[in-house]
Amino acid sequence: MTLQDDMKTLSEKIKQYRDEARVQMHLAREDVKDEWDDLEKDWEQFRNKLNQVLHDAESASKEARQTAQKLGEDLKTGYQRIRDKLK
Repeated sequence: MTLQDDMKTLSEKIKQYRDEARVQMHLAREDVKDEWDDLEKDWEQFRNKLNQVLHDAESASKEARQTAQKLGEDLKTGYQRIRDKLK
């Protein structure tokens, strides 16, 4: 897989976890809602970084790619944690 494929796959998985968690948010406790709000800010930052990396894939620095990858993995874990709390 290429970097672009990896990042798109990660983005799709994050979106899936995010969508599943959003559906159950009306049942969430206040602490989970606070965690959700924090993740939403990070989601926007990730989307901006991902768009930048994908747009400039050839010239994007290794550091920029690693930053986007790390942020994406953290987001995936965060949304997965919220999803698991809501089950």
